[in-house]
Amino acid sequence: MRIKLNPWLLFLLLLQINLSAQNNKNSVSGIAANEASFFLSDISFINDAVFMGRRDSIAAPYIYPSFSYFDRSGFFADTSFSYLIASDENRIDLFLISAGYLFEWKKWHAGISGTAYFYNEDSYNVRSETVGDLSGYLTYDLSILDVSLLASTFFNNGSSADIFTGLMLDKPIYNSDHSFVIDPTLTIYAGSQYFYEEYYNTSRLGNRKGQGAGNGNTQPMASNLVEIKEASKFQVLNIEVGLPVQYQHKHFIFSFTPVLALPQSSATITTADAVITEDLESTFYFSAGISYWFHSKKTQN
Repeated sequence: MRIKLNPWLLFLLLLQINLSAQNNKNSVSGIAANEASFFLSDISFINDAVFMGRRDSIAAPYIYPSFSYFDRSGFFADTSFSYLIASDENRIDLFLISAGYLFEWKKWHAGISGTAYFYNEDSYNVRSETVGDLSGYLTYDLSILDVSLLASTFFNNGSSADIFTGLMLDKPIYNSDHSFVIDPTLTIYAGSQYFYEEYYNTSRLGNRKGQGAGNGNTQPMASNLVEIKEASKFQVLNIEVGLPVQYQHKHFIFSFTPVLALPQSSATITTADAVITEDLESTFYFSAGISYWFHSKKTQN
C-alpha cells in the first residue's frame, strides 16, 4: 500500500505541536483515502513544548503514545497522553481525546475536529490552561503546492477563548514508489493571547504551580497577578518552517519533523512591580515517531 498525504494530519501536526507534544499526528497517514476503515497506533517523542512560537523557560520534552480510529465515512477519533521526561519531572502531563470529520472532493480537502485537554495540575506547558478546542482546515491542491486555511477556537480555564487562523503552504515530494515523502512547509499563524496570559498567571514570574517545573521549591509562592496588554489583540503570532519526513514499510510508518518557529508580536507583561516587554527568540524543535496501522476488519483477497 502506498502512502498518501493527509492534509488533516499535517494540519494537526503544525497547528497543535506545534509543539507542544499534544495531539501530534503524522504528516502522512500511510493509508490511501479510499481504503477501508483502520486503526493507527503511534508512539512519538518531542524535545520541547512549543505553541505559537511560545515556550516555557524550562524545556518540556514528552513521550506521547496515541491510538486513533479512522472510519471510511470520514469520522475519526483519537486518544493520547503525554509523559513528561524533564529532569525531576516524570509524570503524565496531559491526557486528551479528539473526534471529528474529514471531507474530500476533487482537489479540495477539509476537516473539523474537537479536542478536550486534561492537564496535570502542576503542568508548566505553555498551553496548560487550555481545556478544549474546535478546529478546522480547508486545503486546495494547486498541483505545484497545497494551500491551506486553518482556523481554531481554544477555550481557556479562567479567561476568554482564543481565536487562531493560519495560512499554510506545503509541497509534498515523493519517491518513485511513494514509500518516502518529504514535505517542505511554511505556515503563518495569527490570533489572540489569552492562553499566554493564563500561562503567565500560573507558570511564570513566581507563579509556578505546586512543586512543578523543576524549580525544587517546596514552599507555596504568593500569586503575582500578570496582565498581557496584547491578550485580546488579533496579531501575527508565529511563522514556522517545517520539514516533515516520513517513510512507510508495510504497516509501519517512521516519521521525523524538524520545525523552526519564528515568534512574532512580543507581549507587554504587566505585574504589580514592573512592565516588561517580552524578548522573543526563534526556537528549533523536533518530533520523531513510529506508527503502526491495521484495518478494522479483515480484508478480502
